[in-house]
Amino acid sequence: MSVGIIGLGRYMPERVVTNFDLEKQMDTTDEWIRTRTGIEERRFADDDVNTSDMAFEAAKQAIEDADIEAHQIGLILVATVTPDMPFPTVATMIQEKLGAKNAAAMDISAACAGFMYGVITAKQFVETGVYPYVLVVGVEKLSKITNFEDRNTAVLFGDGAGAAIIGQVSEGRGILSFELGADGSGGKHLFQDGPYLEMNGREVYKFAVRQMGESAENVIDKAGLTKDEVDFLVPHQANIRIMEASRQRLGLPEEKMSKTINQFGNTSAASIPISLKEDILAGRVKDDDVVVLVGFGGGLTWGAICLKWGR
Repeated sequence: MSVGIIGLGRYMPERVVTNFDLEKQMDTTDEWIRTRTGIEERRFADDDVNTSDMAFEAAKQAIEDADIEAHQIGLILVATVTPDMPFPTVATMIQEKLGAKNAAAMDISAACAGFMYGVITAKQFVETGVYPYVLVVGVEKLSKITNFEDRNTAVLFGDGAGAAIIGQVSEGRGILSFELGADGSGGKHLFQDGPYLEMNGREVYKFAVRQMGESAENVIDKAGLTKDEVDFLVPHQANIRIMEASRQRLGLPEEKMSKTINQFGNTSAASIPISLKEDILAGRVKDDDVVVLVGFGGGLTWGAICLKWGR
């Protein structure tokens, strides 16, 4: 059975926070942020908008895009490190809101690589015939764990949600290969212990530049393809310099790499599905394109997928 993404959705909060807005709050400048990260603005959810609210909106879109009914979903996986509360999970909250009465539900915590972990977990359940459809959501309200007195992290993050329905696709399409990994010794470089996230930017940067490139190359090899056969790259939108290093390693032109970081910042587990949806809507990803998704996150964790787009 060929398994892939058959529906996508995304939700972005209405509130836009520009670099110039942050200039008024902390010792930073628009130029400093843009040149070091590629970010120009991000979205922040209002205080009364929870992680589950954003997840629900993205999930509704994905279900509609897949042309299925919520009761057909067998499992809901929500990748997030910013749930509404420790429990119940975001997954169970949106199960009730969606009316997905037949679905099991749980959250996944793999930070920015969470969506990749979710998609590959979903693939196993569909491939083995356990569930016909699995809903995977990457969602974060990072604004609630960001320390706005720390300019090195405060300028990076945004809120948002992306969702995918995983199901059977036509032969030759779908997920061709994948890689998941973790290095717990690096957990000390990106973590939350207290109200705010903390990051050793230098160490995370070094890890990400190496791992994103390696993982992308690995899944291309596992799929039996060459770099020349890759049509599009969707990297985790963490930092434009990290993204560019991955693109250059694959020898792709600029127009063949997804770039939403300038609009949305780093939305952690939501960034890859949000970006992929944007690229499809813009016509940059088309049926039968070979697409590489690659991300990394706290843990330290990473994941990559090579797929042939289409149902």
